Amino acid sequence: MQIKLSNKDLGIFVFQLDQKNYIKFCPGRGGVITNWVSDGKEILYLDEKRFMDKSKSIRGGIPILFPICGNLNTSTSVFGKEYLQLTQHGFARDLEWQYSFDENENSLCLFLNESKKTKKYYPFDFELRIEIHLKINCLDFEIIIHNKTNFAMPINFGLHPYFNVSDFKNLEFINNPLNCQDQERNTISNTLDELNKINLGVDLLMYTSGRSSFRDKIFKREITLNHPYPFDLGVIWSDPPRRMICLEPWTSPRNSFIDGFRNILIPSNDSKRLNASIQIKSLK
Repeated sequence: MQIKLSNKDLGIFVFQLDQKNYIKFCPGRGGVITNWVSDGKEILYLDEKRFMDKSKSIRGGIPILFPICGNLNTSTSVFGKEYLQLTQHGFARDLEWQYSFDENENSLCLFLNESKKTKKYYPFDFELRIEIHLKINCLDFEIIIHNKTNFAMPINFGLHPYFNVSDFKNLEFINNPLNCQDQERNTISNTLDELNKINLGVDLLMYTSGRSSFRDKIFKREITLNHPYPFDLGVIWSDPPRRMICLEPWTSPRNSFIDGFRNILIPSNDSKRLNASIQIKSLK
């Protein structure tokens, strides 16, 4: 395995297992994984034209959500008037990350520390490390969030993978709970009924078993997201006419910093570990 510069102008690097299995990532754009090729097939969706415009949020790849998932229903900062309000999904996806390569573990490590920029929004010293193991038909993530301050630090964390699909009508969802929350209307609905509208655009939050999957009958593959507690919230989001769906693991729902529901507090000088993996299975 090795890491090479793939696109100098865009600051994209490639982490390669072999010619048919690799990921590309961009440290300067939130540490986002822009591409994942598994067995020669492009797994992730990426709006390349939008990616070129740094004034817009990225639509594609695997953005990183920290220190909140979703948004906060308040016009002021939860940390006091001297701080700016946290924006949608937090600041991690907008900042420059550092990276390293562990030859012994054959893993890529992305890491983000507090800075003058983060202190405008979030009054904590922290280190966020994401160790990524690339395997045949699998991406493993180990997330370590360390609180370096002398008081407890609230966090939410999420990943926001965009998956290529052949067409919405060719999808079959499995391992989902009976009911879900429509995040746009803030209502509880039958999951299957809502997924039948995926071609119209959905934004659904689910309390999963820690495993979420879908099948694409034309691409002949099954994608499974393993995300054990406390990373077991699942979001399914579609944005037609883009031929993609997002299947996202979150620790906490929107507004967690305000209502406290599933908010994670890391004690002083302590860490929180989260794990997730994405597996690809070929269908006959």
